[in-house]
Amino acid sequence: MKQGFMKNISFGILLAFVFSCSSVESTNEIPSCIQNKINQLIDEAVKNPPTQIWKWEVDGETYFYITSDCCDQFNYLYSKNCEIVCAPDGGITGNGDGNCPTFTSEITKTLIWEDNRK
Repeated sequence: MKQGFMKNISFGILLAFVFSCSSVESTNEIPSCIQNKINQLIDEAVKNPPTQIWKWEVDGETYFYITSDCCDQFNYLYSKNCEIVCAPDGGITGNGDGNCPTFTSEITKTLIWEDNRK
């Protein structure tokens, strides 16, 4: 009985870890290249502040905004094919790289993943 109890505890801990590192939004809505970036982040040490990935929907396009850790680093905006579009903010000035397109409509931002590891 003790062995069965330990298996259940181990499974529960594993399940809790998986959910603590999982996306906020369903993974079937996340392009595989963005999911690969999430998997890479999980394999790395926890960043400070923890990484977040946001889906931006604007002007009929979908982008993915990934936060960087700490100061003076760009936060990059990726296309749905994981190509870097620009850095909307971050860097030494905090104003990004100045290469973002001019969006004509309001940006809808949805948190799709946050690294909740401690």
